[in-house]
Order: sequence, then structure tokens, then C-alpha cells
Amino acid sequence: MFLGEYTPTLDAKGRLILPARIREQLDTAVLTSEVERCLALWPPAEFEQRAREMQELARRDAASHDRARFFFAGAQEVTPDNQGRIAIPQSLRDFAGLSAGPVAVTGSFDHVEIRSVASWQEKKTRGEEALARQQFTGAG
Repeated sequence: MFLGEYTPTLDAKGRLILPARIREQLDTAVLTSEVERCLALWPPAEFEQRAREMQELARRDAASHDRARFFFAGAQEVTPDNQGRIAIPQSLRDFAGLSAGPVAVTGSFDHVEIRSVASWQEKKTRGEEALARQQFTGAG
């Protein structure tokens, strides 16, 4: 399972050094576009599950089919190099609004999300507020 929040640097060539805790869990992964203009790194088994979900949605309507088409067209298998870097293609950097400098890399249980620091701060704030309002009921 992928956990944590990191801010590694994306270099000018689009290479990102994955945090050690994430690298330890990913010999190879699939890099894709994802909802809310972020990127996702999926272990192969989880990518297969996500791909099936996208295929099922694509059968419902034209907009879902367009989303699936973009999702699959941009997907790439990546393997960290000896320095733990992966290369993010320009098309995916453009989609996620990533430029050279710090980026947010966050664990999201079954995958890893990569987005701009500004985008992550916005999502994080919304998540913090939602969690603070959450009422937990249950045995304890």
C-alpha cells in the first residue's frame, strides 16, 4: 500500500526521483493520466484493475469513451533507473501542469499520485476540512 506525502524535484528533462519508500514497492509501474489533472503510478496488477474499470465506463457513453481513449493513449510502462528516476513525457507533464521544480508525490493506497504542489495544497486543504467535519460512529 502506498502512503505518505513527498516533494521531490522534477528536473528540466522531465525526470523525477521517486521517494525511496515508493521505489521499494515499484520495480516497474504504469504511468497514466488520472482524474483532476494529476498523474498516477500504478503497480501492474492495480493498473489492470483500473484499466478494466476504464473499459467498462467506456461502454456507457461517448464522453467516457473519450476519457478512456486518452487514458490508454498516454499510459506508459516505467522502470526507475539506477538513481530511482522515472521519465515523465512532455504530454503528461502538460496534462498535469508540471514544470521543473518541486512536485507533490502522494500515496493513494493502491497507486501513487503526482501533481503540482499548488494543486496538492488545494486538494490537501479540502481533504483536511472534510476529515475534520467527519463524524465517526462505530464500536470502540
